[in-house]
Amino acid sequence: MRIGLFGGSFDPVHNGHLTLAASCAEQGGLDAVWFVPAALQPFKLHGPVASDADRVAMLRLAILDMPDREVSTLEIDRGGVSYTVDTLRQLSAELPEAEIFFLMGADTLRDLPGWREPDEVLRMATPMVVQRPGEAEVATDVPHLRIEMPPRDISSSDIRRRLTLGESIAGLVPPAVAAYIDEHKLYR
Repeated sequence: MRIGLFGGSFDPVHNGHLTLAASCAEQGGLDAVWFVPAALQPFKLHGPVASDADRVAMLRLAILDMPDREVSTLEIDRGGVSYTVDTLRQLSAELPEAEIFFLMGADTLRDLPGWREPDEVLRMATPMVVQRPGEAEVATDVPHLRIEMPPRDISSSDIRRRLTLGESIAGLVPPAVAAYIDEHKLYR
């Protein structure tokens, strides 16, 4: 089984995240994509704005009709700072026959050498790096699969900003996620 892991805050999950997952699944021949919301990202120690339960609920709503997508709460359940190497160790032990890929943007690939135990991360998983149109290719000797993605200028921080200002987020998140955000009065 070829599994793509997509880690992040997903605060909130948006259509850009879903497009990235779909591009990787299609071009990389993945059997499944697992969204892995971080408990606390090492480079964003201030933490997510929405609660863990809200972020997981929004992810589940976003992928409701996608049988080859899953939400893994492994990092949230573990708690503390979420390091990719720890997640990969756990999954490699639980799924020794799986071929694991780690989904990321080209900007994240640049940061990979600064991660905890980057050589171990690369031993356990192959990066699938999304190259956005117009973005300069990252010069690196890190082996990776290059994935192309249609343009999507969406960010979770912009969505939170829009919500704070009372602006529309139509078309930026799946309708079920927008309804959840509204019902739970998130990011106000």
